Amino acid sequence: MSDVERLRSRGEALGLQLSELQLEQLLAFGKLILRWNKVYNLTALRDTDSVLSHHLLDSLAAMPPLARQFASAGDLLDVGSGAGLPGVVIAIMRRDLNVTCLDAVAKKVAFVQQVAAELRLENLRAVHERVEAHRGQYAVISSRAFASLADFFDGSRHLLSSEGCWMALKGKVPTDELSGLGSGIDVFHVEQLDVPGLDAARCIVWARKQEGECGAEPLA
Repeated sequence: MSDVERLRSRGEALGLQLSELQLEQLLAFGKLILRWNKVYNLTALRDTDSVLSHHLLDSLAAMPPLARQFASAGDLLDVGSGAGLPGVVIAIMRRDLNVTCLDAVAKKVAFVQQVAAELRLENLRAVHERVEAHRGQYAVISSRAFASLADFFDGSRHLLSSEGCWMALKGKVPTDELSGLGSGIDVFHVEQLDVPGLDAARCIVWARKQEGECGAEPLA
């Protein structure tokens, strides 16, 4: 089975009907990760199969939940984006979202800027800055194994709009981190994910400020 066929079929298992353009851009993104990895060590993964399962499909698994929680156009910030995960994948799948990938490592920001240029993703930008110093207002703030939940929420709180929500992609449910959260954070849903071809626990922790509500209906 070709990479295109595998990505299409596993996308369908997630409930996604990937267009030819999306398939092309996702696989091109994966190839760029592998090419840059040879020089810049963007991620620990070094083969196509691992990039497909651990990066592309892992990020794609968040797309149906994101669509349910936030179906409208808006601005999304991906904190500690690294090689653009999940930010680049979100930008490919949701052209209605203006995606900002934020990272404190210059080479990773340069990579995402190159991805945006080569894949002609006009809704994607990369910023070299620490989250505490960044300014702006975002309807959704995402992260993927960036930091503890407390550090993620505290560090980006000033960037979340009053009706916005956090989307923290995690491995297994971070029970200890959830129990250690301070006041002012409303964790309104912890959603289990099933990533095709990946034998590992994955979940999304959805949260918002207690004084505001996310723009979409909470999941049951």
